[in-house]
Amino acid sequence: MITELPVSSGPQMHEIAGRPRRRLGILADLERPGDVFRDLGPNWFASVMGTGIVANAAATLPFRLPGLHVFALAVWALAAAWLVALSAVWAVHWTRHNGRAKAHANNPVMAQFWGAPAMALMTVGSGTLLLGRDWIGLTAAVDADWVLWGLGTALGLVTACWIPYLMMTRHEIAPDAAFGGWLMPVVPPMVSAASGALLVPYAAAGQARLTLLLGCYAMFGISLFASVIIITLLWGRMVTHKTLPALMVPTSWIVLGPLGQSVTAAGNFAKVAGVTLHQPYASGADVFALLYGVPTLGFALAWLVIAAALTLRAARAGLPFGLTWWSFTFPVGTCVTAASGLADRTGADLLRYAAAVLFLLLLSAWLTVAARTLRDGARGRLFLPTGTPAGTPANAPASVPVSTPVSTPVSTPVSAARPA
Repeated sequence: MITELPVSSGPQMHEIAGRPRRRLGILADLERPGDVFRDLGPNWFASVMGTGIVANAAATLPFRLPGLHVFALAVWALAAAWLVALSAVWAVHWTRHNGRAKAHANNPVMAQFWGAPAMALMTVGSGTLLLGRDWIGLTAAVDADWVLWGLGTALGLVTACWIPYLMMTRHEIAPDAAFGGWLMPVVPPMVSAASGALLVPYAAAGQARLTLLLGCYAMFGISLFASVIIITLLWGRMVTHKTLPALMVPTSWIVLGPLGQSVTAAGNFAKVAGVTLHQPYASGADVFALLYGVPTLGFALAWLVIAAALTLRAARAGLPFGLTWWSFTFPVGTCVTAASGLADRTGADLLRYAAAVLFLLLLSAWLTVAARTLRDGARGRLFLPTGTPAGTPANAPASVPVSTPVSTPVSTPVSAARPA
């Protein structure tokens, strides 16, 4: 049994002279424009993550090209503006459709994406420190990053415990239910670790810095060990039950996220260990960054090849577009920052070239997915859950049962398997 993320049902049709006709115009697939707010899930924040990581990856590349910094700054501004806009829209969703919003946690698929808002906050926060400082000044950038990192870390620690708890106590999990999205609620602490290390030099010297760095190491462990468990489960599921349903195949790329982000985090720890830890621990952090980072990046690149092969296989049979396609962006971006950090640490040209190739892959994926999201979002298609006819009244029941075989997956925005 497996459920899918909300994607579109068919385009809205209207009867004219006995013949159906497609409605034209903005949000034409919705019965009314206000239905944009009805089924807006936390998975939408993956678009902020995917946009923000493009900026952050560009800012950390181990080489400089004319216009690259300006491009990164513009993309960061876009990600920040989209975060503000999406947060406002999501607030309306919670206000107008509170029951549907709460019920997302009962959907064994949608619940996983509660990790996305936390990572979106921290991705934009890191970009503010790395890039936004050029516009708003260092002091304002540091203050903004503290706020975004604090909010994202608090939410991420909640999701890292809350969602696994729901999976263990309430969600109906079938033997073939594992998919890449299971990593989403447990990756935020790793993002907290990597981005928190950037703030260590701006914390008060002494116990404040030490506490922050040790906390980042602890969050590194929370996410790393949970991710290893889930990646093992995903590998076993795909070997036993074979590849994921087409719409879920992009989520196989999420495996790259905790791998690349952990390498980035280890590198960031090493950069600040010297101002926080005594010897030999400061040198040990530097050694760990290299001896952990290279093998982990190696496995990440091997998984990238597997995920790409699975995606191409699915594409030949027809790969439907959905918000799962944003899985092609942020995870690859973490591999860019990982390769860039290792290149700076070792001076290896091979790693510099790897970072460049991975960035081109990230940029191509982001442009493709962003364009498709704009097109289908403008039609209103992405705001409709599969299985819900276009034009469904806004006061439709907030919960529907989910029990669907893998061979015919469908999407539902919520699940009434058990009450929240």
